[in-house]
Amino acid sequence: MLIHVVKANQTLDQIAITYRVSPASIISVNGLVEPVQLLTGLALVIPTEDVLHTVKPGETLWRIAQIYGTTVQVILGNNQITNPANIYPGQLITIPARRHRVLAGETLWFIAQKYQVSLQNLIKVNNITNANLIYPGTVLIIPRKPRPTIDVNGYIYRFSQDAVATVNREAEHLTYLSPFAYLIREDGSLQTIDDLPLIQAAISKKVTPMMSITNFTSTTRGENLAHLVLTNTEAINRLMTNVINIMKEKGYRGLNIDFENVLPEDREAYNALLQIAVTRLHAEGFFVSTALAPKLSAEQRGLLYEAHDYPAHGRIVDFVVLMTYEWGWRGASPQAISPLNQIKRVLDYAVLVMPRDKIFFGFQIYARDWLLPHVSGQIAETFGMDEAMSRALRYHAEIQYDTVTQSPFYRYTDTQGSGHEVWFEDARSAQAKFDTVKAYGLRGISYWALAYPFPQNWALLEDNFTIRK
Repeated sequence: MLIHVVKANQTLDQIAITYRVSPASIISVNGLVEPVQLLTGLALVIPTEDVLHTVKPGETLWRIAQIYGTTVQVILGNNQITNPANIYPGQLITIPARRHRVLAGETLWFIAQKYQVSLQNLIKVNNITNANLIYPGTVLIIPRKPRPTIDVNGYIYRFSQDAVATVNREAEHLTYLSPFAYLIREDGSLQTIDDLPLIQAAISKKVTPMMSITNFTSTTRGENLAHLVLTNTEAINRLMTNVINIMKEKGYRGLNIDFENVLPEDREAYNALLQIAVTRLHAEGFFVSTALAPKLSAEQRGLLYEAHDYPAHGRIVDFVVLMTYEWGWRGASPQAISPLNQIKRVLDYAVLVMPRDKIFFGFQIYARDWLLPHVSGQIAETFGMDEAMSRALRYHAEIQYDTVTQSPFYRYTDTQGSGHEVWFEDARSAQAKFDTVKAYGLRGISYWALAYPFPQNWALLEDNFTIRK
């Protein structure tokens, strides 16, 4: 897939013609609402395996053909170029993906082997619903790029029928589903949640349910609660027994421990809890993971960071979720929620002290709207990407993109005359994050949270990776 940034006065039909795809396919993959209105600066996913190459100074068609593993004749035939020598810097040239016409007796597995691509990717790119039904003469698109296999987790903190529908809709993109969360009590018991419908939906879609326990709520930091449990051997043993019983009863296959704001003096006690959890849960055939604050170094101070011992978590548990988001938290000044320049600093430290194949990249899929001028203590509004686009359209905002944080944003003035600044995610920021996951060789991606629709993300996720089931 390609990403196109809308220029002033561009129409959907013009963009579709440029990339040789249908307007309907662009509408579908981007979740656009008809009648379609395009904003300047809007990033669109273009559903194609073809590549649009911009000619650089000194390039020849022969050199371009070599780069993409094709021929000058193929490029000429797809670009209406009559004179191969008559190309110029800045010219856009379509490089078509390879095609294969199915011959009698050929299977999809045979074709995938012939072109050294995965069968799953071949099926996905061609929207094949029944791999056993292909007919001679059918023209198949051959996937252009390799798609590494990763794990994908999705947290979900809503438990309504709409939440079940969300799981059913997004399940194909997930390895794990984590209903959030069971709140621990001082005595090691757990506050229950109505998670069974979500678990059943996950299992029916071949998604592994992962139980999540925590010590905090939206109104309490939980440091004292964590202290009372972590320093009480009887409470810890009761907690593990309760966890195992719930997992067996409801069908969970693993545990995610998200203890935040743990007191610095409880660091070793927290590490000891993790070892107990791993010992007991592994014996039952379950896995254990943790969620970690985004630390930049071992010396980083602050209640959120000090008790999160990266080397210990990397050594003890099966994998970790780095919560690489919330720089732009609700009470902060307007800024990127997940700035990639800061995330890379976290990853640079993490991969030094933990195995890369245990690290999940935390990816937030919500937007925030701050009032301007920002006043200390003022809380930003949180909503999904669909609402971010709706507001941008309503107020005719021009979308901008910060290249340092790799994040889109816009400003607008509401009907009351108040200024606003909105930071969100789009196709460009999602692709930048996926490129980072690949560059660092991480195990996977963890989304917070599945309540927020983001069609572009899921399309690009599938274009970049094969999701392990």
